[in-house]
Amino acid sequence: MNEYIYNDKASLNSSDKLYDCLRNIKHIALDMDGTIYNGSTLFPFTIPFLRNLKEMGISYSFLTNNPSKSTDDYLLHLSKMGITADREEMYTSAQATIEYIKTNMPQTKRLFLLGTPSMISEFEQAGFISTADDEHDVPDAVVVAFDMSLTYSRLCRASWWVSQKIPYIATNPDRVCPTDKNIILVDCGAIYTCIEYATGRLPDIVIGKPNPGMLQGILSRYQLDPSEVLMVGDRIYTDVKMALNAGAIGALVLSGETTMEIVAQAEDVPHIIARDLAELEQMLVAAKS
Repeated sequence: MNEYIYNDKASLNSSDKLYDCLRNIKHIALDMDGTIYNGSTLFPFTIPFLRNLKEMGISYSFLTNNPSKSTDDYLLHLSKMGITADREEMYTSAQATIEYIKTNMPQTKRLFLLGTPSMISEFEQAGFISTADDEHDVPDAVVVAFDMSLTYSRLCRASWWVSQKIPYIATNPDRVCPTDKNIILVDCGAIYTCIEYATGRLPDIVIGKPNPGMLQGILSRYQLDPSEVLMVGDRIYTDVKMALNAGAIGALVLSGETTMEIVAQAEDVPHIIARDLAELEQMLVAAKS
Protein backbone atom coordinates (compact mmCIF):
# COMPACT_ATOMS: atom_id res chain seq x y z
CA MET A 1 0.00 0.00 0.00
CA ASN A 2 1.30 3.46 -0.88
CA GLU A 3 1.46 6.18 1.71
CA TYR A 4 -1.86 7.92 2.26
CA ILE A 5 -2.84 11.18 3.84
CA TYR A 6 -5.60 11.68 6.39
CA ASN A 7 -6.33 15.33 7.05
CA ASP A 8 -7.16 15.74 10.69
CA LYS A 9 -5.76 18.01 13.42
CA ALA A 10 -6.67 15.70 16.32
CA SER A 11 -4.01 14.19 18.57
CA LEU A 12 -4.51 10.58 17.46
CA ASN A 13 -2.12 9.41 14.78
CA SER A 14 -3.29 9.39 11.17
CA SER A 15 -3.69 5.60 10.95
CA ASP A 16 -6.06 5.48 13.94
CA LYS A 17 -8.09 8.41 12.65
CA LEU A 18 -8.26 6.95 9.16
CA TYR A 19 -9.60 3.61 10.30
CA ASP A 20 -12.05 5.18 12.76
CA CYS A 21 -13.37 7.29 9.90
CA LEU A 22 -13.67 4.44 7.40
CA ARG A 23 -15.19 2.06 9.95
CA ASN A 24 -18.21 4.38 10.13
CA ILE A 25 -18.81 4.50 6.36
CA LYS A 26 -22.12 3.03 5.18
CA HIS A 27 -22.28 4.45 1.66
CA ILE A 28 -19.77 5.48 -1.00
CA ALA A 29 -20.65 8.08 -3.63
CA LEU A 30 -18.44 7.42 -6.62
CA ASP A 31 -17.42 9.91 -9.23
CA MET A 32 -17.25 8.20 -12.61
CA ASP A 33 -14.81 9.50 -15.23
CA GLY A 34 -11.31 9.40 -13.79
CA THR A 35 -12.44 7.27 -10.84
CA ILE A 36 -14.12 4.09 -12.10
CA TYR A 37 -13.08 4.52 -15.73
CA ASN A 38 -11.15 6.85 -18.00
CA GLY A 39 -13.13 7.80 -21.10
CA SER A 40 -14.17 4.48 -22.62
CA THR A 41 -11.66 2.41 -20.62
CA LEU A 42 -12.84 0.68 -17.43
CA PHE A 43 -10.17 0.46 -14.75
CA PRO A 44 -9.39 -3.21 -13.96
CA PHE A 45 -9.93 -2.69 -10.22
CA THR A 46 -13.44 -1.19 -10.50
CA ILE A 47 -15.62 -4.31 -10.64
CA PRO A 48 -13.71 -6.10 -7.83
CA PHE A 49 -14.01 -2.92 -5.75
CA LEU A 50 -17.80 -2.75 -6.22
CA ARG A 51 -18.19 -6.47 -5.49
CA ASN A 52 -16.19 -6.17 -2.28
CA LEU A 53 -18.20 -3.16 -1.14
CA LYS A 54 -21.35 -5.29 -1.24
CA GLU A 55 -19.59 -8.03 0.72
CA MET A 56 -18.66 -5.45 3.36
CA GLY A 57 -22.28 -4.22 3.52
CA ILE A 58 -21.45 -0.81 2.04
CA SER A 59 -23.91 0.57 -0.49
CA TYR A 60 -22.77 2.81 -3.32
CA SER A 61 -24.01 5.18 -5.96
CA PHE A 62 -22.55 6.75 -9.07
CA LEU A 63 -22.43 10.53 -8.95
CA THR A 64 -21.36 12.50 -11.99
CA ASN A 65 -21.15 16.14 -13.01
CA ASN A 66 -21.40 15.08 -16.65
CA PRO A 67 -25.01 15.68 -17.82
CA SER A 68 -24.36 14.79 -21.47
CA LYS A 69 -26.05 11.38 -21.07
CA SER A 70 -29.48 10.70 -19.62
CA THR A 71 -29.80 8.35 -16.66
CA ASP A 72 -30.86 5.51 -18.95
CA ASP A 73 -27.92 6.18 -21.27
CA TYR A 74 -25.52 6.11 -18.31
CA LEU A 75 -26.95 2.81 -17.10
CA LEU A 76 -26.50 1.38 -20.58
CA HIS A 77 -22.95 2.76 -20.70
CA LEU A 78 -22.14 1.07 -17.38
CA SER A 79 -23.78 -2.16 -18.49
CA LYS A 80 -21.58 -2.31 -21.58
CA MET A 81 -18.57 -2.04 -19.25
CA GLY A 82 -19.86 -4.94 -17.16
CA ILE A 83 -21.32 -2.87 -14.30
CA THR A 84 -24.92 -3.61 -13.34
CA ALA A 85 -26.69 -0.67 -11.73
CA ASP A 86 -30.24 0.61 -11.31
CA ARG A 87 -31.72 4.09 -11.52
CA GLU A 88 -31.55 4.55 -7.73
CA GLU A 89 -27.77 4.12 -7.91
CA MET A 90 -27.28 6.84 -10.54
CA TYR A 91 -27.31 10.58 -9.81
CA THR A 92 -26.26 13.15 -12.39
CA SER A 93 -26.01 16.92 -12.43
CA ALA A 94 -28.92 16.90 -14.89
CA GLN A 95 -31.09 15.13 -12.30
CA ALA A 96 -29.93 17.58 -9.65
CA THR A 97 -30.73 20.53 -11.94
CA ILE A 98 -34.22 19.18 -12.63
CA GLU A 99 -34.83 18.76 -8.89
CA TYR A 100 -33.51 22.27 -8.20
CA ILE A 101 -35.80 23.90 -10.76
CA LYS A 102 -38.88 21.96 -9.61
CA THR A 103 -38.20 22.81 -5.97
CA ASN A 104 -37.02 26.42 -6.24
CA MET A 105 -38.60 27.62 -9.51
CA PRO A 106 -41.92 25.72 -9.64
CA GLN A 107 -43.48 28.04 -12.24
CA THR A 108 -40.61 27.46 -14.67
CA LYS A 109 -41.65 25.18 -17.55
CA ARG A 110 -39.99 26.49 -20.71
CA LEU A 111 -36.22 26.09 -20.91
CA PHE A 112 -33.60 26.99 -23.46
CA LEU A 113 -31.30 24.00 -22.99
CA LEU A 114 -27.73 24.18 -24.19
CA GLY A 115 -27.07 20.45 -23.93
CA THR A 116 -26.96 17.18 -25.80
CA PRO A 117 -30.13 15.58 -27.24
CA SER A 118 -29.85 12.88 -24.55
CA MET A 119 -29.89 15.49 -21.78
CA ILE A 120 -32.68 17.49 -23.40
CA SER A 121 -34.82 14.34 -23.61
CA GLU A 122 -34.38 13.81 -19.85
CA PHE A 123 -35.64 17.34 -19.14
CA GLU A 124 -38.58 16.80 -21.47
CA GLN A 125 -39.43 13.50 -19.76
CA ALA A 126 -39.42 15.44 -16.48
CA GLY A 127 -42.16 17.72 -17.89
CA PHE A 128 -40.18 20.68 -19.22
CA ILE A 129 -40.58 22.23 -22.69
CA SER A 130 -37.39 22.75 -24.70
CA THR A 131 -37.58 26.05 -26.56
CA ALA A 132 -36.22 26.50 -30.06
CA ASP A 133 -33.35 28.61 -31.38
CA ASP A 134 -35.82 31.36 -32.19
CA GLU A 135 -36.02 34.95 -30.92
CA HIS A 136 -39.81 34.62 -30.57
CA ASP A 137 -39.68 31.39 -28.52
CA VAL A 138 -38.90 33.02 -25.16
CA PRO A 139 -37.88 30.63 -22.35
CA ASP A 140 -38.56 30.95 -18.63
CA ALA A 141 -34.93 30.06 -17.91
CA VAL A 142 -31.66 29.12 -19.60
CA VAL A 143 -29.80 25.92 -18.69
CA VAL A 144 -26.21 25.57 -19.89
CA ALA A 145 -24.55 22.16 -19.72
CA PHE A 146 -21.68 20.10 -21.13
CA ASP A 147 -22.87 20.16 -24.73
CA MET A 148 -20.91 17.91 -27.09
CA SER A 149 -23.42 18.77 -29.81
CA LEU A 150 -22.80 22.50 -29.39
CA THR A 151 -23.49 24.69 -32.41
CA TYR A 152 -22.52 28.31 -32.80
CA SER A 153 -26.08 29.52 -33.36
CA ARG A 154 -27.34 27.91 -30.15
CA LEU A 155 -24.39 29.32 -28.20
CA CYS A 156 -25.31 32.77 -29.54
CA ARG A 157 -29.00 32.24 -28.69
CA ALA A 158 -28.16 31.18 -25.14
CA SER A 159 -25.95 34.26 -24.78
CA TRP A 160 -28.77 36.47 -26.00
CA TRP A 161 -31.25 35.12 -23.46
CA VAL A 162 -28.63 35.41 -20.71
CA SER A 163 -28.09 39.06 -21.69
CA GLN A 164 -31.85 39.62 -21.30
CA LYS A 165 -31.64 38.79 -17.57
CA ILE A 166 -33.60 35.56 -17.89
CA PRO A 167 -32.89 33.15 -14.97
CA TYR A 168 -29.70 31.30 -15.81
CA ILE A 169 -28.51 27.92 -14.46
CA ALA A 170 -25.43 25.86 -15.21
CA THR A 171 -25.34 22.13 -14.57
CA ASN A 172 -21.69 21.86 -13.50
CA PRO A 173 -18.47 23.90 -13.15
CA ASP A 174 -16.01 21.48 -14.81
CA ARG A 175 -13.63 23.18 -17.23
CA VAL A 176 -12.78 19.99 -19.13
CA CYS A 177 -14.10 16.43 -19.19
CA PRO A 178 -11.60 13.60 -18.57
CA THR A 179 -10.80 11.48 -21.62
CA ASP A 180 -8.42 8.74 -22.73
CA LYS A 181 -8.12 10.40 -26.16
CA ASN A 182 -5.55 12.95 -27.30
CA ILE A 183 -8.01 15.82 -27.23
CA ILE A 184 -9.39 18.41 -24.81
CA LEU A 185 -13.11 18.00 -24.15
CA VAL A 186 -14.37 21.52 -23.38
CA ASP A 187 -16.87 21.18 -20.54
CA CYS A 188 -19.65 23.30 -19.06
CA GLY A 189 -17.40 25.61 -17.02
CA ALA A 190 -15.53 26.65 -20.14
CA ILE A 191 -18.79 27.11 -22.05
CA TYR A 192 -20.37 29.40 -19.46
CA THR A 193 -17.08 31.31 -19.21
CA CYS A 194 -17.43 31.99 -22.93
CA ILE A 195 -20.96 33.26 -22.30
CA GLU A 196 -19.70 35.39 -19.41
CA TYR A 197 -17.08 37.00 -21.67
CA ALA A 198 -19.80 37.80 -24.22
CA THR A 199 -22.46 39.03 -21.78
CA GLY A 200 -20.70 39.98 -18.54
CA ARG A 201 -22.93 37.58 -16.62
CA LEU A 202 -22.19 34.36 -14.73
CA PRO A 203 -24.86 31.71 -13.99
CA ASP A 204 -27.21 32.51 -11.12
CA ILE A 205 -26.35 29.09 -9.72
CA VAL A 206 -24.07 26.21 -10.69
CA ILE A 207 -25.77 22.98 -9.63
CA GLY A 208 -23.16 20.22 -9.86
CA LYS A 209 -20.19 19.43 -7.67
CA PRO A 210 -18.95 21.20 -5.55
CA ASN A 211 -22.48 22.41 -4.77
CA PRO A 212 -23.39 20.34 -1.67
CA GLY A 213 -26.89 19.85 -3.06
CA MET A 214 -25.54 17.05 -5.27
CA LEU A 215 -24.43 15.04 -2.25
CA GLN A 216 -27.39 16.07 -0.14
CA GLY A 217 -29.59 14.37 -2.73
CA ILE A 218 -27.71 11.14 -1.98
CA LEU A 219 -27.97 11.68 1.79
CA SER A 220 -31.73 12.12 1.48
CA ARG A 221 -32.14 9.16 -0.85
CA TYR A 222 -30.35 6.76 1.53
CA GLN A 223 -31.30 8.45 4.85
CA LEU A 224 -27.68 8.86 5.95
CA ASP A 225 -25.65 11.22 8.11
CA PRO A 226 -22.84 13.03 6.23
CA SER A 227 -20.21 11.29 8.40
CA GLU A 228 -21.47 7.94 7.06
CA VAL A 229 -20.80 8.88 3.44
CA LEU A 230 -17.48 8.74 1.62
CA MET A 231 -17.29 10.83 -1.56
CA VAL A 232 -14.61 9.46 -3.88
CA GLY A 233 -13.37 11.30 -6.95
CA ASP A 234 -10.35 12.43 -8.93
CA ARG A 235 -10.80 16.19 -8.59
CA ILE A 236 -10.28 18.45 -5.60
CA TYR A 237 -12.27 21.43 -6.90
CA THR A 238 -15.42 19.38 -7.53
CA ASP A 239 -15.46 16.00 -5.75
CA VAL A 240 -13.48 16.78 -2.60
CA LYS A 241 -14.83 20.32 -2.30
CA MET A 242 -18.41 19.01 -2.42
CA ALA A 243 -17.67 16.48 0.32
CA LEU A 244 -16.24 19.25 2.50
CA ASN A 245 -19.20 21.53 1.73
CA ALA A 246 -21.67 18.79 2.71
CA GLY A 247 -19.82 17.69 5.84
CA ALA A 248 -19.01 14.27 4.37
CA ILE A 249 -15.64 12.51 4.05
CA GLY A 250 -13.73 13.39 0.88
CA ALA A 251 -11.37 10.87 -0.71
CA LEU A 252 -9.17 11.79 -3.66
CA VAL A 253 -7.94 9.10 -6.06
CA LEU A 254 -4.97 9.83 -8.30
CA SER A 255 -6.29 7.79 -11.22
CA GLY A 256 -7.68 10.79 -13.08
CA GLU A 257 -6.97 14.50 -13.38
CA THR A 258 -5.23 15.34 -10.10
CA THR A 259 -1.56 14.82 -9.28
CA MET A 260 0.26 15.27 -5.98
CA GLU A 261 1.75 18.47 -7.43
CA ILE A 262 -1.81 19.81 -7.77
CA VAL A 263 -2.63 18.65 -4.24
CA ALA A 264 0.36 20.59 -2.90
CA GLN A 265 -1.03 23.81 -4.42
CA ALA A 266 -4.69 23.24 -3.50
CA GLU A 267 -6.50 25.26 -0.86
CA ASP A 268 -8.80 22.34 0.01
CA VAL A 269 -7.11 19.23 1.37
CA PRO A 270 -8.78 15.81 0.94
CA HIS A 271 -9.38 13.78 4.07
CA ILE A 272 -7.94 10.75 2.29
CA ILE A 273 -5.67 10.38 -0.73
CA ALA A 274 -5.28 7.00 -2.44
CA ARG A 275 -3.55 5.93 -5.62
CA ASP A 276 -6.81 4.45 -6.95
CA LEU A 277 -9.88 2.46 -5.86
CA ALA A 278 -7.75 -0.63 -5.33
CA GLU A 279 -5.73 1.14 -2.66
CA LEU A 280 -8.86 2.65 -1.12
CA GLU A 281 -10.32 -0.86 -0.93
CA GLN A 282 -7.28 -1.98 1.08
CA MET A 283 -7.91 0.84 3.54
CA LEU A 284 -11.60 -0.11 3.88
CA VAL A 285 -10.82 -3.78 4.42
CA ALA A 286 -8.26 -2.91 7.10
CA ALA A 287 -10.74 -0.58 8.82
CA LYS A 288 -13.59 -3.13 8.79
CA SER A 289 -11.46 -6.07 9.94
